[in-house]
Amino acid sequence: MEEPALERGEAHISMRKPSYPLTSSLLKYLKEFDRKTRIPCHYQDLLRFSNAIPLLDKQGKDTLWETVFYNDYEQQELHSGLTKIYAILKNAGDVSVMEHLRVDRIDYCIFGNSKPFRVKIINSFNDNYDYFYVKLGDSSRIYGLELEHILSPNRINYLVDHETLIEEHIAGIPGDQFITTHFKDPQMNETRLAKEFVKFNERCFVKLLGDMRAYNFVVDITPDFDDLQYRIRAIDFDQQCHEGRMNIYRPQFFKENFEFVQLCIKRLNQKTVRQYQSEECSLIAGRIHTSRYRLKALMDIMVKAEISTNEKIYQLKHELTAHYRNDRFLACQTMGEIVKQSLYIVMQNH
Repeated sequence: MEEPALERGEAHISMRKPSYPLTSSLLKYLKEFDRKTRIPCHYQDLLRFSNAIPLLDKQGKDTLWETVFYNDYEQQELHSGLTKIYAILKNAGDVSVMEHLRVDRIDYCIFGNSKPFRVKIINSFNDNYDYFYVKLGDSSRIYGLELEHILSPNRINYLVDHETLIEEHIAGIPGDQFITTHFKDPQMNETRLAKEFVKFNERCFVKLLGDMRAYNFVVDITPDFDDLQYRIRAIDFDQQCHEGRMNIYRPQFFKENFEFVQLCIKRLNQKTVRQYQSEECSLIAGRIHTSRYRLKALMDIMVKAEISTNEKIYQLKHELTAHYRNDRFLACQTMGEIVKQSLYIVMQNH
């Protein structure tokens, strides 16, 4: 992570990304790898709510989510279907666990690209709760989820049925909240957090996962025997290789992440940053080798996919050519081909 990066302007996304339909070849891939299954209710069913109220946080601030309500005759059927979906997602469809589970709340967000529903499931025995999300399926988001599952240290659990996407909740403290609540905590290990942000930045850039502003990732804290460990995880995959500007894929360039970047400058020198970047690329190269058959199946579809515009493809491949000093990007005709070339460079160098 270069210190002068803070002086070269901010990454900016000007327009909402359009949704790209799931192709037959992508659906075939999802079926082969057990992502495609039949579910009892779909995204369109959740749109039939009759009322909504703003959802406030514990401090009384608007969360930009709305809690939605349904007519009695629809609510019972809908809640039953959503509980079954949770059993499919978490327990391979074993409905015997459903007896003590119920839907506590359904929230709706109109500001996200996918306009997601968030379903809160609660255990009647002990009041423990969990969430999952119901979204409209979008092929670029699916590619982002799959690349995260294959190439990152994190496993991703999701399901697809027709145009409906079911995503497991990814636990952690949202990055923007983490800045507010933890950055002044004397217990925070600044060096370990800075190291993780460098590695997260590198993962996003290699996979070309964009728009990782602080509210689009979470920080997962794990107590170690002598200190705390941190893992930064993406939670929004809408901007998988869609934008043309290279810095959209580098979290260090977003103003929302300024505090993380400042922490890296404070705690790490350039030699250490390059070491962590190299370590992360080596780990990605290892995952590419381990999952090469699955990754090849995905890339064979992705290189033919239409998930961006010709103008953005042209811009990105030329910026990456200059960055890597590698003319092979110039031959790329799709975003999938650009991602494939990015992964090839990682394999070549590590």
